[in-house]
Amino acid sequence: MSNIYRQFFELLPKRPLEVGDVAALDAGVATITLPGGGVIQARGQATAGQRVFVRDGLIEGPAPSLTYVEGEA
Repeated sequence: MSNIYRQFFELLPKRPLEVGDVAALDAGVATITLPGGGVIQARGQATAGQRVFVRDGLIEGPAPSLTYVEGEA
């Protein structure tokens, strides 16, 4: 018999990995500006001006500082 709890979580969308620049820090919470102009807050270690990976409100680590390019489909 399969696990119904696991089946339920497989129905939920996966949490996206986002990248952004740390704009400000306050008590372990970073304000992060996303390339599209959005702003989010996340917990974790970072410094102001650093580019970081963020998933589900947590900073996962530093991201490379590459040029952002957006294309149309």
